[in-house]
Formats: sequence, C-alpha cells, structure tokens
Amino acid sequence: MATQNPRNSNVEADLPQVELTLAPETVVEQLRAIRGQIAEVKPLTAAERRLLRRRAQTTNPVLQASINLIGAHDQVSQAVAQPAEGVRQMYDESNRWTAVEDELRALLQGVAGANLARRERITLIATQAFNIGTQLARDPANAVLRPHVEEIKRLKRVARRKKAGEAAQSPSSVTSGSPKP
Repeated sequence: MATQNPRNSNVEADLPQVELTLAPETVVEQLRAIRGQIAEVKPLTAAERRLLRRRAQTTNPVLQASINLIGAHDQVSQAVAQPAEGVRQMYDESNRWTAVEDELRALLQGVAGANLARRERITLIATQAFNIGTQLARDPANAVLRPHVEEIKRLKRVARRKKAGEAAQSPSSVTSGSPKP
C-alpha cells in the first residue's frame, strides 16, 4: 500500500508562479505572422473606408430577407451569381470576424493604457530626479550635476516656447473673410 506524501502533493503550490510576459518586439512579430495568415487583411484609405461603410449600411433583417430572396428563385441566384447558402456563409463569417475586431480593439486599448501608465511613471521619476538634482546642484560638492540641470531647464524652455508659438498661430485669429461694414 503506497502512502502519499503531503509535501509532494502541493509541490506546484509551493513553487513561485512566474508571469509570462512578452517583449514588444515578440508581440510585433507574432501580430505580423497572424496578419500574414489572414487572407483578406487589407489596409484601406479613409475615403475607401467611408465609401464601404456607406455602401454596407443595411439592417440585419433586410440582409436576411434579401438572402431568403436569393434562395427563393433560381433566376435571382443566377443573376447575383451566388447561391443563397454561399451568401449565408459570408454573412456568418462577417459576424464571426466582428468578434476578432472587438478583441483586437480591446487589446489595443489595453496596450495603449499600459503604455500611458508607463509614460506617466517615467515622467514622475524624471520630475523627481530633476527636483533632487536641482537641490543637490546647489552644493559646490555636487557641481558635476549643474550642466545636467541647466540642460533640462533649457529643454523645458524650448518646449514651452514651441507651445506658445503654436497657440499664437491658432485658426481663431484668422478673420472670416467677410468685408467689414
């Protein structure tokens, strides 16, 4: 009769759980590989997208009734060069791909949110480093920090100037073009 060692039964629970994280470059490679495996992935211009959206504006009941019309008579099926079952399959496939769109959109929003949070953390650390460096640079013993602090101050001034210059050229300052009485 074999006895079970209680320590061995919980070996998995005792091991630290390692989170699998992918490098950004790995994710890009995998996304490109997936894109290569999908037959109809084609980037569209904004104009093409608008045109296709306008043409595709039909309610589901109208689509279903139209597919039924194709199946109701052979002449309709021959005229559109599609059997009703083939159009039903295209309709079903289109609906299934919307789930892919939703998942990709959610993934993109999650990645963008995580990157924004990273950028905010970096900005906080950079601000703290500047403030600490500014304080330390006051002491002659830390004179090596002064050029770094001065460079950051210069870059901040340049950034503020660019924003002020952009605001001065805003479209609201342009006259409407109608003659004044």
